[in-house]
Amino acid sequence: MSIKAGIIGAGGMLQYHAAGFRQAGADIVAVADPAPGAAAKAAEKWGIPKSFESVEAMLRECPELEAVSVIVPNKFHKPLAVQCLEAGKHVFSEKPPALNAAEVQEVITAAEKAGKKVMFNFNNRARPESQAMMKYIQGGVTGRINSAQAKWIRRTGIPGFGGWFTTKELAGGGALIDLLHMVDLAMYFMGYPEPAHVLGQTFSDFNDDKNFKGPWGIPDRVGGVTDVETAAHGFVTFKTGQVLSLQVSWAEMIKREEVSVVFQGNKAGGKVERLFNIDGLDNTAIDSCELYVQENGHSVNRSITVPACEDMGRIGSAANFIDALTGKAEPFNTPEQALRLMQVIDGIYASAASGKPVAIA
Repeated sequence: MSIKAGIIGAGGMLQYHAAGFRQAGADIVAVADPAPGAAAKAAEKWGIPKSFESVEAMLRECPELEAVSVIVPNKFHKPLAVQCLEAGKHVFSEKPPALNAAEVQEVITAAEKAGKKVMFNFNNRARPESQAMMKYIQGGVTGRINSAQAKWIRRTGIPGFGGWFTTKELAGGGALIDLLHMVDLAMYFMGYPEPAHVLGQTFSDFNDDKNFKGPWGIPDRVGGVTDVETAAHGFVTFKTGQVLSLQVSWAEMIKREEVSVVFQGNKAGGKVERLFNIDGLDNTAIDSCELYVQENGHSVNRSITVPACEDMGRIGSAANFIDALTGKAEPFNTPEQALRLMQVIDGIYASAASGKPVAIA
């Protein structure tokens, strides 16, 4: 029997959730979105039998649902995840896991009480480069990863002005909480150690300069709020002794958009990278995956060739959720990892506000 799934949110990410669920053999039964007509339009476009303009109606009228994905603005990730878990559904939520670590803990508690799985769309873990690198790490090639550098930087990438992306109340933050993927990927490679201390700074330059608007996102909202950071820099120490530096930005004076994790192990180093052309579109990006080793007295750089993946692992990540439910695969992420990631993000914001390092309890 295939997993019966529903989708909350009729936005652009629906196409990837739907494709991934179907790739893994799930049956998408319904889509819900409160915007008038949005769910019906998406249902017709993506061949989904039922559409609803409220989550309550979908849960009530589709009792056969076993799993639900959540694709909505950040503020609603936690309440909808908890609502669906309490209704007895497994949950696959878009990133960030919630607005902060305390909210993630609420989701974990609800999942444990319901006896259901909850996973998050950290889709860059599903990229072929990431999975290839992880096999080397798990195989002992790199040894212990002592340090890593996580970077997602954009020159002109503010996702609209005045919309929910730039409103702290709705998004929880700006560039850092939006582009958290490389911080997550670095911690994934490092074995997801428990954070100890965080030092960070945020910047809000260019928040009123339309020249720094990105080629994607949502339309500007006249009279809307733009009160989040456009860049964040930080340093994390872990209880294991490992360290991580991070640089994340929507708008920063750099040459080009760069998405990368570089790490240094005691046997080998490595890099997973995506470089974008000026248009910032996935199909123009250049991906690379490399290992750095010492062999026979020489510095050797190995290039790892993997299949192209224009969707940055989004389809594979959704498919992994279904495969994890059916026992066909191990989950790419766990709620406990999401909690540690949000502790780091909370720590960066707290440190930036206080001007001091922050200890993670």
